Amino acid sequence: MKLAVVGAGWAGLAAAVEAMALGADVTLFEATRTPGGRARALPAVRPDGVPLLLDNGQHILIGAYRETLALMQRLGVPPQSALLGSPLSLPYPDGSGLQTPAWAARWPAPLDAVAAILTARGWRWRERLALVRASLGWQRAGFVCAPALTVTELCGSLPERVMDELIEPLCVSALNLPAAQASAQVFLTVMRDALFGQGFGAWSASALLLPRDDLGALLPEAACRHLGARVRLGTRVTDLRQEASGWTLSGDAWTEEFDRVIWATAASPAAAAIGATDEVSANGAERRHWAAMARQLDFTAITTVYAWGPGVRLNAPMLALHCNPQAPAQFVFDRGQLRPDDEAAQGVLAFVISASEGERETLQAQVLAQAAAQLGLHGLRAIQTVVEKRATFACTPGLLRPPAAVAPGLWAAGDYIDGPYPATLEGAVRSGQAAARLACAA
Repeated sequence: MKLAVVGAGWAGLAAAVEAMALGADVTLFEATRTPGGRARALPAVRPDGVPLLLDNGQHILIGAYRETLALMQRLGVPPQSALLGSPLSLPYPDGSGLQTPAWAARWPAPLDAVAAILTARGWRWRERLALVRASLGWQRAGFVCAPALTVTELCGSLPERVMDELIEPLCVSALNLPAAQASAQVFLTVMRDALFGQGFGAWSASALLLPRDDLGALLPEAACRHLGARVRLGTRVTDLRQEASGWTLSGDAWTEEFDRVIWATAASPAAAAIGATDEVSANGAERRHWAAMARQLDFTAITTVYAWGPGVRLNAPMLALHCNPQAPAQFVFDRGQLRPDDEAAQGVLAFVISASEGERETLQAQVLAQAAAQLGLHGLRAIQTVVEKRATFACTPGLLRPPAAVAPGLWAAGDYIDGPYPATLEGAVRSGQAAARLACAA
């Protein structure tokens, strides 16, 4: 069976690797010269002229991302060495916040998370117990709620400190939306897997996993090596046509026929390509309906401000920050601690603004002021500010997402495809693998 996968983001790479394992004759098309989509390496230069590799956005994985971690291992990238794992911990610069104590670090889920909640620094006992009661209540309800609920409505009984220092940061980092706008059901799915799910290897489900290397080395480059000559970088697909025997893909001065196709680009180009069909084409109505569903999705931005200062080092590889409209970053990462052997990474910090709004220059200036106010770092110099304007779909209550099945012989894959997860690496990988299994079984 001759299968085309269009798009070499994490969903397309996962689909191609899975389909090849299932015996398909796979060809993977990618319009750019760099695989990875919205999670890829990015060359940069420090203000002192030292070249280094960054990412087009700082990412966090968790121990519950079992399919992503298993795929890395399958491709020869050992997760234990590629990722810095630590028990659930969201400390603030002053030492307050959620931190799993050392004596509970190896406890199974959810006991490790309960220990972190009960020992949260700066919290009153009533605040800790309120969160434990809420978590157990979500478990008793099977992590299911009314589809129309927002996260704020779901957590209405929680104290203000718990909302400000835990629920809001978790929600905006996982769903890229403020709690007042985000889907409670999708948030509960994330909480279910993170607090009560199964981890990977020695890591608990709630363990935070920070990439030690650039995102290209984490999975995309290994997947391309695994696929070999089946990968065609720098090859744009401009036309998708259904034929009696399958599908024809065309680009600049090339045309090729395939039995089946998995379209794994971002939602907007997918809608444009799949919806480009006339009224009399076979399955044209199905394709146009799918494209209409993809076009109705709203998207939110993520901004990463990379900054550098000689000798700069945080108290931990990752810290939570107090966020407000003038201090927009929710988290900061010390890339020097993540890559201690890389001299170029020393003193490099990554500030992440989820659900970001505003102009690049304004956000960058606000973050540098936030670093001075909250971290005491007054001499930081910006390296690069990366704004992904359509980083994730807006995961709002009751959202209808396009399905994986588009038309006979045609499937779609991506983190925006219908499923239980928000726009995460794990959602992309699972979507790609599911599409490959459907295509190979049809």
